[in-house]
Amino acid sequence: MGKRLWAAAALCGALVATTAAGCGNSDSTSDGAAGKTPKIGVILPDSKTSARWETADRKYLKEAFEKAGVKYDIQNAQGDPAQFQTIADAMITNGATALMIVNLDAGSGKAVLKKATDAGIPTIDYDRPTLGGSAKYYVSFDNVKVGKLQGEGLDKCLQAAKAPKGAEIVYLNGSPDDNNATLFKQGYASVLDPKVEDGTYKLVADQAVPKWDNQTGGTIFEQMLTSHPQIAGAAIANDGLAGAAIAILKKNGLNGKVPVTGQDATVEGLQAVLAGDQCMTVYKAVKKEAEAAATLAIDLANGKEGKTTGTLHDPVGNRDIPSILLEPLSITKENVKDVVTDGYVTKDKLCTGRYAAMCAAAGI
Repeated sequence: MGKRLWAAAALCGALVATTAAGCGNSDSTSDGAAGKTPKIGVILPDSKTSARWETADRKYLKEAFEKAGVKYDIQNAQGDPAQFQTIADAMITNGATALMIVNLDAGSGKAVLKKATDAGIPTIDYDRPTLGGSAKYYVSFDNVKVGKLQGEGLDKCLQAAKAPKGAEIVYLNGSPDDNNATLFKQGYASVLDPKVEDGTYKLVADQAVPKWDNQTGGTIFEQMLTSHPQIAGAAIANDGLAGAAIAILKKNGLNGKVPVTGQDATVEGLQAVLAGDQCMTVYKAVKKEAEAAATLAIDLANGKEGKTTGTLHDPVGNRDIPSILLEPLSITKENVKDVVTDGYVTKDKLCTGRYAAMCAAAGI
């Protein structure tokens, strides 16, 4: 993706994906906190709501840990809060000297963070914050900026489609118990709400999707469309939910006519962008995020303080969490190739079947 996207980074490498519960065991040559052998525990949330956790995050974290020669254990809770806590208990018992989590909900996230903190283990909230929790650090993207890019993208697509004044739009938001979803909505609402107020658009539906469940999201969107058949555009929180909405639009012969947004730059999302079914997606360079988090975790596991670039305010815990916040990038048909050039998705996976010609037209 070139210097334009990577100018702010100073991080590590990448490796092949492993199975859902794989873990590493390279010995570290240095001592961690209190003379313990450095060992990093990572709990990923699931593999259903987004493919990224297993196809990207695990892969990049694994390589960074192995490059540093530090022991690690990466596991996936598969959407089960009880399993999430069971995995954490085992990691704490088995000598983790740093713990990184992607919470499933605030309750189980807070409980895990407290147990680790009480055991003297430094903690990192990865990708999404645990509001009211005790994580020592937070690593993610500027998620309000992600939402702003979505709002700006939808506005541009509606203008390009010459949407009439007062065109009806909807918000299909992420899970209400995920603070990132709140931040995404804050971002796109900051762009679109003023245009609703001045009559450019009319917001006719605004609903969250519990647990980011794509099937539920499709059902909700279908209900929106049934109630408001003149929907002209949809601000949708991620590619999975966008794909569910696109399936409903296809059933009604409206795909490509009603612009929808997304994020995560998944293969399916990028293909939908190339096909014109999805207005845009947001690329969050997971490689950069994972490597930043891995670098921080390695320092913590070795008893060192981490380096951060800013803070995130936790309104529930009323504290500012030392953070690393990375910059997202808007992706449209014109720059899908940048995601491929960056190595996040491969041409072989993206440009299959009918998408081969679309890739060629997009310079991929």
